Amino acid sequence: MRVAVFSTKSHDREYLTVANDGSHEMDFLESRLNEETAPLAAGAPAVCIFVNDVASAEVLGQLADAGTRLLALRSAGFNHVDIEAANELGLTVVRVPAYSPNAVAEFTVGMILALDRKYHRAHSRVREGNFSLEGLLGFDLHTRTVGIVGTGKIGQLVARILSGFGCRIIAHDPYPNDQTRELGVEYMDLHQLLGEADIITLHTPLTPETHHLISQSSLRHVKPGAMLINTSRGALVDTEAVIDALKDGRLGSLGLDVYEEEADLFFEDLSNQVIADDVFSRLLTFPNVLVTGHQAFFTHDALTQIAETTVTNIKLFEEGRASGNEIDVQAVSG
Repeated sequence: MRVAVFSTKSHDREYLTVANDGSHEMDFLESRLNEETAPLAAGAPAVCIFVNDVASAEVLGQLADAGTRLLALRSAGFNHVDIEAANELGLTVVRVPAYSPNAVAEFTVGMILALDRKYHRAHSRVREGNFSLEGLLGFDLHTRTVGIVGTGKIGQLVARILSGFGCRIIAHDPYPNDQTRELGVEYMDLHQLLGEADIITLHTPLTPETHHLISQSSLRHVKPGAMLINTSRGALVDTEAVIDALKDGRLGSLGLDVYEEEADLFFEDLSNQVIADDVFSRLLTFPNVLVTGHQAFFTHDALTQIAETTVTNIKLFEEGRASGNEIDVQAVSG
């Protein structure tokens, strides 16, 4: 089966080629999928996309008209896909529901430590011969309260790791689970969590209900000086509202591995260009902000699992069998 693979980077080609082992004809395309690039997939029964590709109703219509029957996502999230349109067009959509939750959980804890102890600033100073400790004061994680929003696999792992630091863990999730409670985690409503947590970390999917979960309104409940971490989906956070909170001290620090308008920035080398996004540029001026380019998932283990699951999804579809990773439009619409 021919597979048009959009948003291809060198690591995508490497890991998918190994997992594929010649089973399918992989057409690796550097372009992101959108209305202009959709014709590149003409005649491909399967199209494989990543998080910043655009799978709107218009794009899916183009793909279906050109012979595509399968949309294979190299991600767990699918907020960039119009699932109802795909269903109406007869397109099967499959995803990688779990690749390496450890990768994201461990990165999250690393970001917390880096912001707290200011590793990134210290590294830059030492390289310039500046060994002063001024401005590098941190705090012990031991006994601090961490609020985890979303206690799926990643949230649970973050809770488990931070429990080892001696943190008090609180959580908010519409669907509390016993596995998290067994770790000694206390569930509460979001506003209470925001008011008690020294560190807030987001691990919830992006849905209409969670869009701008962190907003001007919710930030009024945040404990003054708290740290906010987002390694989940950019649009969970209203970036301009967070900037205001950083300016007036409601937020003490901010760590982002995702960004609401990241599609035109992340995964590209823009070092020789002027970044036109004024909001993002403003973020980079704060000494208490750490931004990384959507790399929390980026480990050998995760890339291997993503590639293997993606290829298996395609193989089973070609054989007329379900993988169990199909996205059910009825489940999505509630």
